[in-house]
Amino acid sequence: MAVRRLAPQDIQPSAFAFNAENAKWVEGQIAKFPEGRQASAVIPLLWRAQEQHDGWLPEAAIRVVAETLDMPYIRVLEVATFYTMFNLSPVGKFFVQLCGTTPCMLRGAEDLKDVCREVIGEQNSVTSDGMLSWLEVECLGACVNAPMVQINKDYYEDLTAERFKEILADLRSGKDVAPGPQIDRHLSAPLGGPTTLIDFATADIKQVEVKEKVSVAPSAEVKPVAKPKAKVAETLSLDDADRPEGLEKARDGEADNLQLISGIGPKIEGILHSLGIFHFDQIAKWSEKEVDWVDGYLRFKGRIGRDNWIEQSKILSEGGETEFSARKTKKK
Repeated sequence: MAVRRLAPQDIQPSAFAFNAENAKWVEGQIAKFPEGRQASAVIPLLWRAQEQHDGWLPEAAIRVVAETLDMPYIRVLEVATFYTMFNLSPVGKFFVQLCGTTPCMLRGAEDLKDVCREVIGEQNSVTSDGMLSWLEVECLGACVNAPMVQINKDYYEDLTAERFKEILADLRSGKDVAPGPQIDRHLSAPLGGPTTLIDFATADIKQVEVKEKVSVAPSAEVKPVAKPKAKVAETLSLDDADRPEGLEKARDGEADNLQLISGIGPKIEGILHSLGIFHFDQIAKWSEKEVDWVDGYLRFKGRIGRDNWIEQSKILSEGGETEFSARKTKKK
């Protein structure tokens, strides 16, 4: 863990005091703990001090928290410098925390970092208008919506570099930006909308009989979930001219086992079937543009090339065996 230091003295305020509303809140927090255990409130008090002081924690605030909790200053300083949730220097009005952990990295976090450097500058720097700053952080727990960022208290998910740049520009200009997924999906649901229980609303919902023979009827009418207006390919603005030519059905009614290709599991195989891709030789013949189209459709960020789908498919289409397919076949 890198050494974390307080901001230089020339930008430190000379004093800090909780405002009336926060002072009352502080009293309530301290009252939650038994006599002699008030130090347990140190993290929430530091957090509230940071919120009051434009998103960062000055030395004066750390001293006030220490005095309030009757703690040695050094103990409170240790907490403030240990937890990265506490900002020890000024941040922008819109503070961007960019997740750079593996799932986000694989899905495009590096592109988002480039946007931050272009629009904001290096980490921990604040734009001249005081509006933006950013910091790379560890996992924010929204891996299924990668890549994503947290701006102040909101998550902005399923980002592309272009959309992220638009969000920063809109926030900077005072426009409201809806948080959450930035593509056509509901929260963390699968892309393309629901695939199960879509007929639930028309089902015959029977009353449930409990031990006491009491019938419980459904409390509210169940409404069907609307299907998304756009397909994944349309959402990603893919050029259908580059889409690989597909078949209406597998030749001789039997598809190749595409899961013998490293990088293809049951779900991806099903998506490929929906695109009319059933055989190894189809994948083996993909052009560079066709690879890019499928890669974009699956939002793989270059994974087809990294996993060598084309090379694997050529071997398998000729009746050969790859190291992966040999292991896969042996397991069965």
